[in-house]
Amino acid sequence: MKEIKLFLTDVDGCLTDGGMYYTAEGEVMKRFCVYDGMGMVCLQQAGIPCGILTSENSPIVKARAEKLKLQYLYLGVGSKVNPNCLTKLQAAQEICKELGISLDEVCFVGDDINDVELLSAVGYPCCPPNARPEVLAVQGIHVLKTPGGQGAIREIADEILVGRG
Repeated sequence: MKEIKLFLTDVDGCLTDGGMYYTAEGEVMKRFCVYDGMGMVCLQQAGIPCGILTSENSPIVKARAEKLKLQYLYLGVGSKVNPNCLTKLQAAQEICKELGISLDEVCFVGDDINDVELLSAVGYPCCPPNARPEVLAVQGIHVLKTPGGQGAIREIADEILVGRG
């Protein structure tokens, strides 16, 4: 845990329960857990930059990232809709280059098949227990006890902070 110098997470299924809520007008809504937000704030206060990597291009996610004052936000990465975009791994590599760190010093929380490549490359891969079987099969994956959208990010944030003393 002391080696972690960057915390990254996916959104749907990690910061949210993976559900998408639609209004009658067709607007999408997402539910975020305040415990997860505080976990990321605490990591940042401890000097660990945090970021979101998501395949969606969502103004809701952008608003959440701004509220938490996250240093990194990559929308539309790893999207099957736009094959010309960066993968999540490429986005993480860009951030690591900027920070002068390696992927071994990164904790990433993901839950679906578009997260497997990055989860397989980072030093501390994590997933909520409700992750897809392909994610649960990643070598060295740390399976959290808390489901996505219910405090999973806070769980790992607390573990990182306790591990750092």
